[in-house]
Amino acid sequence: MKPLHSIPALRRLARAIIWFEAPGKALRDPVRFLAYAMAYATARELAVLYKHVPSRDLQAALCLAPPGIMDKRSWAYWHTVFGMHPMPPMPKRNATRGK
Repeated sequence: MKPLHSIPALRRLARAIIWFEAPGKALRDPVRFLAYAMAYATARELAVLYKHVPSRDLQAALCLAPPGIMDKRSWAYWHTVFGMHPMPPMPKRNATRGK
């Protein structure tokens, strides 16, 4: 996936969606940023996102979504939106421990 351009509209989205880190840092990882957007963006924020991010990039981000970001409802919704059936299981965190 191509990196996202750090334009004002996307920086504003990054600031709103991933509020706990700098927008520039959030945009450097497009898969993570788009996964957060698909889980937490409002309809208005998604409209802005659609203007600047191709649908194929959203689909790619969904396929590569890191574990722990998307909830079951968002996971099912976006797979339905993109007609991606059968829906794969949600990404899971590794259960390894550091001992």
